[in-house]
Amino acid sequence: MFEAGSGTADITQFTKGIGMMGYGMHFNIVEEIETPLSARAFVIRDSETKKKIVFVNAEIAFITIAIKKEVVKRLHANYPHFGYTDENVILTAQHTHSAPGGYSHYPFYNFSIPGFVPAVFEKITGGIIEAIKHAESDIKPAALYLNTGAFEADQEVAFNRSLPAYNANPEVQKVAEGKTHLAVDREMTLLRIDSPDGIQRAMINWFGVHTTSIPNTNKKICYDNKGYAASYFEKHIRNTTGLNGFTAAFAQGVSGDVSPNFIWDSKKKVMRGKYADPFESARFNGNLQYLKALEIYETALKQSPLKGEIDHVLMYVDFSSVQPDKEFTNGQEVYTGPACHGIAFFRGTAEGPGMPPALGSVALFLSRTVKKYELLRARFASAKERNNIHTKYRIQGKKDIMLEAGAGKILGTSNMSRLIVPSIADKSIATVKKQYKNGSLRTPWIPHVLPLQLIIIGELAIAGFPGEITTVAGKRLKETLLSVLGKRGIKKVVISSYANAYCGYVTTYEEYQCQLYEGGHTVYGEWTLAAFQTAFKKLALQLLEKPENRETETGAKPDEFTEEELMKRSYQS
Repeated sequence: MFEAGSGTADITQFTKGIGMMGYGMHFNIVEEIETPLSARAFVIRDSETKKKIVFVNAEIAFITIAIKKEVVKRLHANYPHFGYTDENVILTAQHTHSAPGGYSHYPFYNFSIPGFVPAVFEKITGGIIEAIKHAESDIKPAALYLNTGAFEADQEVAFNRSLPAYNANPEVQKVAEGKTHLAVDREMTLLRIDSPDGIQRAMINWFGVHTTSIPNTNKKICYDNKGYAASYFEKHIRNTTGLNGFTAAFAQGVSGDVSPNFIWDSKKKVMRGKYADPFESARFNGNLQYLKALEIYETALKQSPLKGEIDHVLMYVDFSSVQPDKEFTNGQEVYTGPACHGIAFFRGTAEGPGMPPALGSVALFLSRTVKKYELLRARFASAKERNNIHTKYRIQGKKDIMLEAGAGKILGTSNMSRLIVPSIADKSIATVKKQYKNGSLRTPWIPHVLPLQLIIIGELAIAGFPGEITTVAGKRLKETLLSVLGKRGIKKVVISSYANAYCGYVTTYEEYQCQLYEGGHTVYGEWTLAAFQTAFKKLALQLLEKPENRETETGAKPDEFTEEELMKRSYQS
């Protein structure tokens, strides 16, 4: 039998003038509050073994390694009786792009903020712990119901924003322009939590669609479409049952190439949602998610309650040096490498444009010039340097490299004082140069070592994914996991994105060759998905072993940052 508890806490930090996280644009700053932001926590425990997990969904862009580490550290120090460790705590985000940034210890994610913002980090961390405390105090016997449902084709909820890449996959039925709603996973998975006597307690659902109904010109803190969906659902339960403590989380699924925006705004030159007013579009999309969740929630009682165990495993993997299994590489011997971001990433998407087209063309020319120069230089370099150069370009494939987060280079330059791009071109460049000058900009600029996590709740497996994965890549990863976990009775695998850390995107090999936005942000090379499949399969196999026989220690550890260097990279008002 299961026990469960849920709780909510505020994580809204209003620091006027700081950047929001998601679009990476220096003008996308905090000036007002449209809606508050929350963290929702759900504790689920096996009443017999007392083994438990806590699932948290926060209304921010993504979870960082620093947040996860600090939450676990404080729980262990201040609430040791809760029994939480890195392994049984899963922190996720619903990915709003309209929440404050500055909460990563890695410098790249703070360049546009600009800098690390201690107040934001503290508010998010403290709020998550507060939500977990509320959930702990709410633990009671529970009946869990798992159910799924799909959005009808005419519901304007989700659209593939990178159709040429999607169509490059050999297993898909090609989708025509104007039918991009057919190039996404339209299924929603929902976990309903009741008391054994039928009192409604809580709900978590997973559906993949970007929380970007609100554009990068916004200056108001807002939880966007998924936040509105959660608010509508909780209000509905409150109004129909009188229950004030009901908690509803609209978590992310496979959403890497999935957008809520489907109308081209010829005046603003961006894709937008249903309405010209972005907040109205966010409410419209959130309402669609709410109504579908309510439908699945109400029919969930037709399913048998979940039975089985609570289980969990976690493993750290260094994705800068993975040799994927050949079953995922068509028999080829390949590798991943240190993180590199492509020109396609910096150009942005139709819903969140990046650098201007003219600047993008210049950057592309410079990137290709740097590549030619480095390959020429390799002819006269030492054997080690020659190998490093050739290996980098082989691993990154068709990507036109602009930024090497692993090596700390921009357009081939490691000395930021000599960077050809002037500070006046972008405030983020000014931040890079300032941090380089004060000695706080050390590599890597984004994480190479990532946590992979699997949570078992009866017949449901939740994969904590430290980034965002595209529709077909997600389908392949689910199939990989189910092929293993089906052997222990798992019937459904959910990929819960933006969990525990963030590394960017993961596309299929075929999508990567197109080098659209998502491929430009698949940082460890063209075989990144194969590396994730390899590592997640290895982790899943451990769940077939008895806990005492599991081998999840890899020796890989996330980077540590000193208080001194963080302060040198902190936001200055």
